Amino acid sequence: MARRIDVTGAGGVRLAAWEFGDPPKKDPADNRSEAMIPAQSTGEPSRENGAGLGSTAPERTTGVLLLHGLMGRASHWASTARWLSERHRAVALDQRGHGQSEKPPKAAFTREAYVEDAEAALEQLGLGPAVLVGHAMGALTGWQLAAKRPDLISGLIICDMRASALGAASQREWADWFESWPVPFATLADVRKWFGEDDPWVERPNPARGEFYAEVMQESPDGWRPVFEPEQMLKSRETWVYDAHWEELTQVRCPTLVVRGLDGELGRAEAQEMVRVLPLGEYAEVAEAGHLVHYDQPEGWRTAIEPFLDGVLAR
Repeated sequence: MARRIDVTGAGGVRLAAWEFGDPPKKDPADNRSEAMIPAQSTGEPSRENGAGLGSTAPERTTGVLLLHGLMGRASHWASTARWLSERHRAVALDQRGHGQSEKPPKAAFTREAYVEDAEAALEQLGLGPAVLVGHAMGALTGWQLAAKRPDLISGLIICDMRASALGAASQREWADWFESWPVPFATLADVRKWFGEDDPWVERPNPARGEFYAEVMQESPDGWRPVFEPEQMLKSRETWVYDAHWEELTQVRCPTLVVRGLDGELGRAEAQEMVRVLPLGEYAEVAEAGHLVHYDQPEGWRTAIEPFLDGVLAR
């Protein structure tokens, strides 16, 4: 089961959060109707408002907030959230401009906005202090929030995100890459094949990558297009690629696990330096995984992070 919960983010942007596991027991006196929304890979969700959920949510050991990366969506965390929900209250957030959250043309897509959205989600969902699990851009949001609000974060998992500046060349490459997409795609099979095999950025066939991008497509009258606006993705990205983010790492006081795929974007030397500057840093790597660690090797990913989660709970 996955249940949609509406959250209000920075500037009033409406965000969709998805809670995995059995739905909370309703108060018989509460006669509010539940509006059903179309099923995603997360299951048949119902809609709730985030206010006051701390008192109605199912009892679990601790809260876990999962933040996807750029172009991702909450449903990318489905397999992780399902096993987490056996022991924790696991919630994945569609970040602004992504998934089923709002994509206002004039909304801010700054680092501050993303961090404030995650902060609002933790508070409105009653999750904190929680373990925050972030992939790529979501990981950067996680460590920036942990530095800003240590009272809200009890543990942090950083998945394949660099702390160093990437530079202008990287941003131009991304703009060119978006231009190369053969949209609209005629079928989802075409999506899977292009991103899994034909994309110039693919070094060797990667079916998991094809599935990852198929998850962020929606059918339109002329074919399949991304659920996000590429322009908003570039705006989001340009707010971090020109700067390094080491200083915020030094301010993260909770236990933090840095995870990389052996073939991912985060190199081993940089990952180990991130662990060194973190006050309570730990390191893990997943074999035969690229940047999409939790999608490429879900079992290896679980093996890497589960002992860390157990350790956080034991503190």
